[in-house]
Amino acid sequence: MRPTRAALIVAATVLTPALLLATPAFATTPTAAPAPVTAPHATAASEKPVDEMPDDDLRVAVLRILGGKNVGKGVTREANKALDGTPDDLRAFLKTGYRLAQAEDDTVAISTILARKDTGRGVKKEIYRLLDNGTPEELRAFLETGYRLAQADDDRVAISRILTRPNISEALRKAVGKVLDEDTPEALRYFLEVGQYQVGGQ
Repeated sequence: MRPTRAALIVAATVLTPALLLATPAFATTPTAAPAPVTAPHATAASEKPVDEMPDDDLRVAVLRILGGKNVGKGVTREANKALDGTPDDLRAFLKTGYRLAQAEDDTVAISTILARKDTGRGVKKEIYRLLDNGTPEELRAFLETGYRLAQADDDRVAISRILTRPNISEALRKAVGKVLDEDTPEALRYFLEVGQYQVGGQ
């Protein structure tokens, strides 16, 4: 008897994780979906390649993706199609469909960043390049790490410009110098959003 989807979801939650789900570390990075499965070597709890996985293991692998955090619409749509199909459909999703559906979701997430009013030149330049000819892997890498670094470049420029303000206070000047010396993406972003307004005598 074919297991129900609900039963397989329960089973998936207790198996040793096989499909690690990656999300961006930068607090201001838009929520992104899991990294794509690399086929044909993606494995389930059995450590078998996709082409050798039993039907139930295929379903569990797809359900693990579907049950992950921040799964996008494209991945959700294609995963459900695969679950409603044949074992070959499940294999096709794990081997290629997931990668392409993830790229679709990542493109939407990146386009959302581009549409923000406060998106800087460095971030925009990188996004335009990706949207023109970026691979699915490059789209994913941008959301996981590239956006954070490109944003830090733009933040560094914005913070440096604070020093050109007329009548800048000594307290603010010192705060700018301190954050530029610290020079981490998180510290730069925090200073622009919060820290500069906490410095007295601006």
